Amino acid sequence: MKRLLPDLAPWRSSRDFRRLWAQGLVAVFVGYMALVALPLQIKDLTDSPLAVGVMGAVELVPLVVFGLYGGALADAVDRRKVIMATEAAFGLLALVLLLNALLPEPLLWPLYVVAAGVSALAGLQRPAIDSLLARIVPHEQQTAASALNALRWQLGSVAGPALAGLVVAYAGHAAAYAVTAAGCVVTVLMCRGLSPAPAAHDADKPSLRGIAQGARYAWSRPVLLGTYAIDLAAMFFAFPNTIFPFLADELDAPWALGLMYAAGSVGSLVLGLTSGWTSRVRRHGLLVVAGATLWGAAIAAAGWFGNVWLVLLCLGVAGAGDMLSGLGRSTIWNQTIPEELRGRLAGIELISYGVGPQLGQVRAGTLAGWTGTRAAVWSGGLACVASVGLLCLALPKLLAYDAGTDEDALARKAQRAAAPA
Repeated sequence: MKRLLPDLAPWRSSRDFRRLWAQGLVAVFVGYMALVALPLQIKDLTDSPLAVGVMGAVELVPLVVFGLYGGALADAVDRRKVIMATEAAFGLLALVLLLNALLPEPLLWPLYVVAAGVSALAGLQRPAIDSLLARIVPHEQQTAASALNALRWQLGSVAGPALAGLVVAYAGHAAAYAVTAAGCVVTVLMCRGLSPAPAAHDADKPSLRGIAQGARYAWSRPVLLGTYAIDLAAMFFAFPNTIFPFLADELDAPWALGLMYAAGSVGSLVLGLTSGWTSRVRRHGLLVVAGATLWGAAIAAAGWFGNVWLVLLCLGVAGAGDMLSGLGRSTIWNQTIPEELRGRLAGIELISYGVGPQLGQVRAGTLAGWTGTRAAVWSGGLACVASVGLLCLALPKLLAYDAGTDEDALARKAQRAAAPA
């Protein structure tokens, strides 16, 4: 039983990891307030699945552009300053949502503008956070650190969506946005306790040339390409969260909306609490493939069943699969990418796991308008499973990845060992 418990080695060995973990817990918790309230407000204003799905379209371009730039920025400036500045900007956008919600007749267009702004800020922030992990945690503890980070995410996302659904239902959208704004103030103050994380003294300024250098490195590594492609396909075909309000109505269970948003996180949380065994895994490519396959199959089942409790169970299983795949991906990234490219590759990683859900929202919302909500869910799950199988055939090196023999993993380990303490 002890071997199943989460490995706490990163928590014990790194003060900055502990601080970043705590800050991230608060950020996830309050962020889910807006994540649930925003699409629900669009639904209330329009009663249109397509209008909700369009939110993913307006978020797509800012995420791509600022994700790539944010990756180059993370390699060129102090990553702590990037995290603090973007957290403060998140708070300002939450205030815009709050003011709009307080209007006698809230406007629709500011919701899309803020959604695009949040996407741009996420593109700037996530590469700085993700690239920081490889610096503050020892090489051999990367899987454990990824598991603890995922556990933190799930702790916030289990309580966050459920509470957000209650807050919106009984206190309104404005209350959810107010909680988000207040939480951003807290996260900015917590970020001040992180150690400075400056770039190397010879680091280049952010540029298209630097971004292209990172892209060439990623393209030359089939293992990295496999992680990006599988996650992109899984999220594009099987990310139905944006149509959960309509799925809840179709199942005659509007009370279950918050539970639908939280179910996947519950499944991930269960896996996280029993993730100790993953620290002993070396075939992380297998984790990526197995987790993505489980995710797609469970989403397909969730769309097929008409009983809300079975749907919630399937969403929980899907969440466990998503976390398993995520552990494999993040470990491969942090164990194989050189420090001088970490930020730029984190920007590419952001696109792989960020663009997929945005496109998935558009796909789900559009298809639900044509075929019905449940058909849009189960067909996407089946397409996910099929795409994972095809990608495994196209990129066999992903399945063959072994942290103990892979040349990039061994080189990165040696680079970390040679770096000053």
